[in-house]
Amino acid sequence: MCTIDKGSEPCFTEIRIISGHYCSLEGGSHGPDHSERVFRMAVAIGKEMQGNLLILGTAALLHDIGRKAETESKGIICHAERSAELARPELTLLGYDEDDINHICHCISSHRFRKGKPPQSMEAKILFDADKLDSIGAIGIGRAFLFAGQIGARLHNPEEDPEETEAYSTEDTAYREFQVKMSKVKDQMLTPIGRQVADRRHRFMELFFDELNCEIYGTADGTQKM
Repeated sequence: MCTIDKGSEPCFTEIRIISGHYCSLEGGSHGPDHSERVFRMAVAIGKEMQGNLLILGTAALLHDIGRKAETESKGIICHAERSAELARPELTLLGYDEDDINHICHCISSHRFRKGKPPQSMEAKILFDADKLDSIGAIGIGRAFLFAGQIGARLHNPEEDPEETEAYSTEDTAYREFQVKMSKVKDQMLTPIGRQVADRRHRFMELFFDELNCEIYGTADGTQKM
């Protein structure tokens, strides 16, 4: 299993193999590269906040291993809960301590923050922030367009009321994702570091979508039509 020794960081070789297997099945915006970015962000915040890196790193790499079930069910199955269910037996086989398994599974199951299951521990809050930060800013925009392409959504639809459109439909565009979810992320952060990073990334998203609207619906000089 992964261990922590004084003066060194955990080795996550086995966890990366497990994570890569599951996340490669999903691919796209929730492929192994997403888990690696969340891992790096979670560990970076964890170091600043003196969190448990074994708990954080393991949870970060496994937080989306149940994502394929949510995609196939078109959102009916909660991927956070399924990921925790899949992680528990894997961690048991690797010899993780039962208390650590419970802690890791809490981090995973609460990272989506739905159905009245908010993150309770510091590590769970850090994972929540790290995952949400990967959904905004430049990388968040890229992932939103990638996901829209996966489900066959069109490029842009600012003329549509997001409340009148449905997820996993042709109207589930990157701009709808920004309106419905991405624009709200900065106010959901649970750690001071998360809030700082989210504020900067939020400003970039506003600039990007303003520019996109100008280029698609604006005049020849790039100004917005009224």
